[in-house]
Amino acid sequence: MSIDLSGGAAILALGLSCYSTWKTLQFNTKQEQLIESQRQLNALLADKEASELAEGKRAKLSAAFMKLGSSKYRLKVFNQGQATARDVRISFPAGNEVVLQSEVDAKFPLETLDRFQSVELIAVVGMRSPSKLTVQLDWLDEDGSDRSKTVHPTL
Repeated sequence: MSIDLSGGAAILALGLSCYSTWKTLQFNTKQEQLIESQRQLNALLADKEASELAEGKRAKLSAAFMKLGSSKYRLKVFNQGQATARDVRISFPAGNEVVLQSEVDAKFPLETLDRFQSVELIAVVGMRSPSKLTVQLDWLDEDGSDRSKTVHPTL
């Protein structure tokens, strides 16, 4: 069996065709992987956008003691969230031996607590006062969901 010039050209063309087909299949596989990766990234981005949108509708309330001067203390309730807290209520599940109840009754329930706004309650601290207070904060977010948070401010 002898191969002439046209037979050699046909074998070379067949080889190039097989190589081209193989490279095309490799390219298509990589392209499908890239498309899948982009789909996953788009899904993650959509989830992030949704969580940021939900976060923008949430208030983040907390409480901490502040020392004013040498012996004056205040319990500061503040909103660090992006949204306004409505119908803010405060309670002391483990008992209240530090904050004046008249202050609590006069200021709470609070109709609204805007972003970066705070409320201060007079705290009476003595030698026998507990160093930690359990404070439960309840409020409504802008989307109407009922939220609650328990914090443990320390003196």
